[in-house]
Amino acid sequence: MTGRGGDVTGRGLDPFGLPGWWSGLRRGGRQPDPALAGALAAARDTPDGEARSTELERIAAHADATGDDRTAAAARFALIDAYLLHGERWRLVEPVRRCLAATDRRPDLLAEGQAELLRRYQRYAVEALLGSPRVGLDQARSMLDDLAARATGDPAAVAELHCRIADHLGDEPTARCWYDRWSTADPGPVGGCPDCAPARRAELLAGWGDHRAALDELRDTADGAADCTEQPERTLAAGLLSWLRAGEPERAAEAHVRAYRRHRRERAAFPLLATHLRWCALAGHPARGLDVLAEQLPRLDRSPDDLSAMEFAAAGALVCALAVEAGLGGRTVHRPAYGVRPAAELDVATLGATLLGVATALAGSFDARNGTGHQSGRIASWLAERPAAAPVPLPPDEDPDDGDDDGPPDEDPPPDGEPRPLSLAMITAVLDRRGDRYDVDASGAVTGRWGEVLIQFRRGGERGEILQARSVAGRRLPADRLVEAYAFCNAWNHDRLLPKAYVHEQGGELVLAGHIATDLAHGVAPAQLTVLLDAAVDTSVAYAEAVAALP
Repeated sequence: MTGRGGDVTGRGLDPFGLPGWWSGLRRGGRQPDPALAGALAAARDTPDGEARSTELERIAAHADATGDDRTAAAARFALIDAYLLHGERWRLVEPVRRCLAATDRRPDLLAEGQAELLRRYQRYAVEALLGSPRVGLDQARSMLDDLAARATGDPAAVAELHCRIADHLGDEPTARCWYDRWSTADPGPVGGCPDCAPARRAELLAGWGDHRAALDELRDTADGAADCTEQPERTLAAGLLSWLRAGEPERAAEAHVRAYRRHRRERAAFPLLATHLRWCALAGHPARGLDVLAEQLPRLDRSPDDLSAMEFAAAGALVCALAVEAGLGGRTVHRPAYGVRPAAELDVATLGATLLGVATALAGSFDARNGTGHQSGRIASWLAERPAAAPVPLPPDEDPDDGDDDGPPDEDPPPDGEPRPLSLAMITAVLDRRGDRYDVDASGAVTGRWGEVLIQFRRGGERGEILQARSVAGRRLPADRLVEAYAFCNAWNHDRLLPKAYVHEQGGELVLAGHIATDLAHGVAPAQLTVLLDAAVDTSVAYAEAVAALP
């Protein structure tokens, strides 16, 4: 069942107009200004973008001026949510700082558990220093010192941030000192996914040239033993250059092919593409490096942060330089239009020079902020690298075949661009290309876990022509919170298209589930099915994360 619709309260919005888990902000003290509450509700209903963020900033400033702490905090939490959604972490520092100040003054503003959530946002704000030169060093250090005082039970998170900042500045001795503290401390709730921490540590060690130590860090997660849905591909990418440098090129080749199969299309995996490009260059595969670069170049213009853009551009420049040396300079790569820049077909040498300019300009911006030359030196060292051994043949880059094709055994499949009847094999082929793990039961239902959500894909209808995606959030609520669960589902269904949110009572608990159904009676092309499954996974994960964040 779903919640009931109606007025603002019936839609699951609190007096601030905030849906879902933001309704957990406690009431008490000065009542919110109804006009500001209405403005905040209207801002929440506007399309994502700069205009929405500007309006939320205006509402927060107005609430500050009138002493309406609750509306100010609600607007800034909405701002934080928007910045995280759109990859603008460099903008987090000010709203996080203001929220911390408000909740220090008024602890009653937050419901139980939201203080920990705010500390995670504080960590994201500190990490923004690493991603963009637009965040000041003093700002980040001050926020990190404050986080250390608040997160006394999570020394690993604080040590990691100190370590990564020191490494970013080129202070390796200090980074190693903090690394030792980080690697020996127990992980806590503020420090992010514990299964991905070894990959982050391995990347640091590889950057310091300690490739064997890096591989030791990855030993327990390289074969997919972790529960994190980013694994094992996250770990495989972290180990690419270390396996190559440590004399295990075959292992590196297998890791690259397997991990890139997934990372090539995941938005969050853009920061890992530089490693794939460097591996192609240094493993003696400049032609494949050009293929990867041509495929991923459009993403550079929409990089989630400046550090990822700098590293991608530098790795791409290295690929171009080695491709020219290998006699591939005659190839051209399409660079799409962006903003006022027109589309162009660039030869490899010209593209390499363009990417080098992007990388050096960004490195210079970081160094100007940092007061060091470390980032420029790091980029220069990348560009000076050359393959150390003969290339190792790549394993076949083919999607795994589980042999469970339910179509006619001897019928030739239509071309990839043409629609065909939906089949179990098509669903599993898409998940295989994504690198996801799943199980198939006797009825043909495909079930997997992505973070906090369990998703089951199955075919419905008389001919199996309806694609159904049913998701269940990992978080359960007690039965006495039924009204709140209705309100949450109403708010989700009001603001989001997918998935359709429901509440079920089961065994004295409330199960928050989602459902997506798509009629494919006229068939579906593999590329279309990929889009549908990607959307089902992404929206279901977002739904489960919102459920997990409920107070």
